[in-house]
Amino acid sequence: MEYNLPKPVGSPEVKYSGNIIEVVHQKMQIGENTKIYEQAIRSPGVRVMIVNGNRMLITKEYRTEIDGWDFRLAGGKVFDSLKEYRTAIESGKDMLDHALDAAKKEVLEETGLVVDKIRYFATSGTGGPTVRWDLYYFIVDEFHESLDGQMLEEGENITFEWMSLDDVKRLCLDGSFKEDRTVANILKFIMQ
Repeated sequence: MEYNLPKPVGSPEVKYSGNIIEVVHQKMQIGENTKIYEQAIRSPGVRVMIVNGNRMLITKEYRTEIDGWDFRLAGGKVFDSLKEYRTAIESGKDMLDHALDAAKKEVLEETGLVVDKIRYFATSGTGGPTVRWDLYYFIVDEFHESLDGQMLEEGENITFEWMSLDDVKRLCLDGSFKEDRTVANILKFIMQ
């Protein structure tokens, strides 16, 4: 069987650029025809599974995009803007290094814990077929408490608690976590 795979024609064109999301059009050649493919690109994020024996630290955060509370892992943006993201790409520094720094920062801000040991777990590269949004997942199993406690940004409403891995698995399966790729990575971690 012969496939008629799309091939890029020219450079991508940015059609919209916000603070952390941009929409890009790419002209594609498909046989004799051309078609515009559209993709949303968001600067990357991090999620951190903080574990202590048979327990995992789970956050509960008010999220305006769902107008309610969501169970989550500590985490956030690697960069606060697309401009910072582009600068980082141009610097040539490995994106995983940027993500590692962001993961440590987010853990401290959201939980008041200082990371002593962190290891890379996985990268989830898309939010769907037309959305590029890398999420870097890490495991932290050595930490200590900061004397300053949580350092939430204005508008952040986050609580946290230690839960057994069985309870975390139940929350993953009953829909309490709204971010499906985080559910997949938590379950992958628990089941290994």
